[in-house]
Amino acid sequence: MVSRKVVLNNPTGLHLRPAGFLCREASKFKCSVHFIHKNADYNAKSVLSILGACVKWHNEIEIVCDGIDENEALESVVHMIESGLGD
Repeated sequence: MVSRKVVLNNPTGLHLRPAGFLCREASKFKCSVHFIHKNADYNAKSVLSILGACVKWHNEIEIVCDGIDENEALESVVHMIESGLGD
């Protein structure tokens, strides 16, 4: 299991469009990909779970990946978040 904290720099937060980008990216990997926000755990492979987290601009989340391709998944998901999730 690997994890890293990252700050959401998308000014509009994790609304539907960036949540879709995050979900698609996380779904490319075989390992589990989830994130922790305000002491709750959310599945990054589910758009509904991502939206339910209500992550806003400058909120910190911890990405957690566990499985065969966990390192690649972590790097890819963190990079996508740091790049603004398509916005």
